[in-house]
Amino acid sequence: MLKTTLRPGIAALALLTAAPGVMAQDLMIGLRAGPDSIDPHWSTLGSQAEALRHVFDTVVDVDDKLQLKPGLALSWEAIDDTTWEFKLREGVTFHDGSPFTADDVKFSIERIPEVTGPMPMTLYTKYVDSVEVVDDYTLHIKTKGRAPSLPNDFTRLFVVPSETGMDARNEEFNSGEKAIGTGPYKFISWQPKGDMVMERYEGYWGETPAWEKVTRREIPDDAARVAALKSGQVDLINYVPATDYVSMQNDSSLETSVSDSIYILNIAPSVKDEEPQPIKVNGKEVDGNPLQDLRVRKALDYAIDRKTLVRVVLEGLGTPANQLMPEGFFGYSDKLGEREYDIEQAKSLLAEAGYPDGFEIDFTCTNNRVPGDAVVCEALAQMWSKLGLKVNAQALNGTVYFPAAAREEYTMTMSAWGTLTGEAAYTYGAMVRSKDAEKGFGNFNRSGYSNPEFDKVFDEGSQLLDAEPRRELYEEASYIAMEDRALIPTVILQTVWASKAGTLDFPPRVDQETRAYEITPE
Repeated sequence: MLKTTLRPGIAALALLTAAPGVMAQDLMIGLRAGPDSIDPHWSTLGSQAEALRHVFDTVVDVDDKLQLKPGLALSWEAIDDTTWEFKLREGVTFHDGSPFTADDVKFSIERIPEVTGPMPMTLYTKYVDSVEVVDDYTLHIKTKGRAPSLPNDFTRLFVVPSETGMDARNEEFNSGEKAIGTGPYKFISWQPKGDMVMERYEGYWGETPAWEKVTRREIPDDAARVAALKSGQVDLINYVPATDYVSMQNDSSLETSVSDSIYILNIAPSVKDEEPQPIKVNGKEVDGNPLQDLRVRKALDYAIDRKTLVRVVLEGLGTPANQLMPEGFFGYSDKLGEREYDIEQAKSLLAEAGYPDGFEIDFTCTNNRVPGDAVVCEALAQMWSKLGLKVNAQALNGTVYFPAAAREEYTMTMSAWGTLTGEAAYTYGAMVRSKDAEKGFGNFNRSGYSNPEFDKVFDEGSQLLDAEPRRELYEEASYIAMEDRALIPTVILQTVWASKAGTLDFPPRVDQETRAYEITPE
């Protein structure tokens, strides 16, 4: 059955998929990326969260349009300027039969800073000052000042039993020993870069999933993933590449579904005094950092033909981006118009900045994070060559790219970011706000960008509990950051799923997640 869902700036077409024979109880899903660990506090990557939410529940959940809904918490409210009260579900049990209580949420919050994964989860607990257990099913979260977006952050707060222990190692989760959650599926096994196998948890507090057994098979190669679908090895796949999508539309044995997503490919030009990868002119390192000059960053921006990226490079599976969030999100600025492509203006700005013949620069991207990242990386290098730039572009596997990016080893990068909470505090607080370990801001600011004007406006907004004044300040902060080219957004990606023509209903999600427990037989 075909379904369509709409929201401002986000339109989605539902996925109908199933292979003959899966009506029994098993579902096999082929995915471009799986988890890097079974520890739900190990990494912020979307592919990590997507996989592990089958086993571990979050305190707050979101629907397919990113609207908040109850998770392990039934309700939440700010009871004063710096205290949130969360009322938790009663009668929930972990997969080992032990009862879920407020102590488990407190432990999970306090454990996150102790986990040394590649992409710290402290992004989601940055506002937490302390946690008070009022009773088994009531928590008071004391915050560092006002924290209106705390419930949004808790959509990624996965809960593990307090008995897990602060010294629990990554290997203990990967073996299954500590992989105990309250989610719809129990963990059975996982092979890194291979299969994650799960079994339905009959004691689950929510609606009983349709599938007794679910296997999430990681198949990073696009051609191999498509071949696995066509040969019947898997029932459905995600991240269908643009070239295959075109041919699949004419194949009656297959069904495809396209949905807008929240993921945007953003360029991050480092503005540090000293570059990790030197910028050169005529083979010699330049004095200073050209990327610190706004005229240079604007030149890079003006030289990007976003319409061509969408129409040609992505085969139409995307839309041009003018800021870090899709239209309609909380804090999206209507003052920012369509990004203009003007190669002559770009050349003029570069010449004004003192680089009439361009320069040589390294440009590093992901090649398996989201559909099209590698081809967009290559296309951008070609576009910038029209400015006289020599761009050393390389697209790397995420297992190489993300740890090196976290160590700030690259001069200019591009990767995808999605505003998973639906509001500006999440994205701008992590990627644009000046680094501030005490306040938990700038966790993913790898470029060294720091603008006191932006920080002042953003910080003022982050302290307001009243939604409309907060929205106005976030919109102003968005405008400041984008005019300053703190980051340079390129395109909003679309997601394509495919399957054998069959009998499954699946609500497509703007966060690109494929949740097995939301897939049902017709």
